[in-house]
Amino acid sequence: MSVTKSSPKPAAPDAIELLTSDHKSVKGLFQAFEKIKDRDDANDDKSDLVRRICAELTVHATIEEEIFYPAVREAIDDEDLMDEADVEHSSVKDLIAQLEDASPGDDHYDAKVTVLGELVEHHVKEEEGEMFPKARKAIDVAAVGAELAERKTELADDDEGGDLANLPQTKKARPARGAKRAS
Repeated sequence: MSVTKSSPKPAAPDAIELLTSDHKSVKGLFQAFEKIKDRDDANDDKSDLVRRICAELTVHATIEEEIFYPAVREAIDDEDLMDEADVEHSSVKDLIAQLEDASPGDDHYDAKVTVLGELVEHHVKEEEGEMFPKARKAIDVAAVGAELAERKTELADDDEGGDLANLPQTKKARPARGAKRAS
């Protein structure tokens, strides 16, 4: 009789690593869009890239709003920073909705993608420069990271067919867990 050792489950990235990885991924998609946006034969490629950008941003915003932001808001004393992040997410979601109803040949399509990229770039700069350092000191980034990874997997499974209509668009649909005060 042979005994099989089960290999240890790989550790989920901490919350900051997971969110930063998402930022890098979507930044690469925006860069790819910029490279092809002026090509006459790029409508299908543009449409595919924008669909991926919107899907990734929707999942990312959802996990931040449901899990990360509530944990950070509870643990740090910076309402302005957290409120600005909420407003920025709202603006991003408005542009995503416009792009999901648009096609590459539509008026302002490329401009909307460019502005979305600029909004996201600004938002990422604030998160990575201000929010993440505070969060790393104030919350259990490993526990929150595990929650984020689990929820992200659920959302990706829900979006198997590419239908983003099933993704939640409301804030705080799930209770915040993993928050702790820094000592």
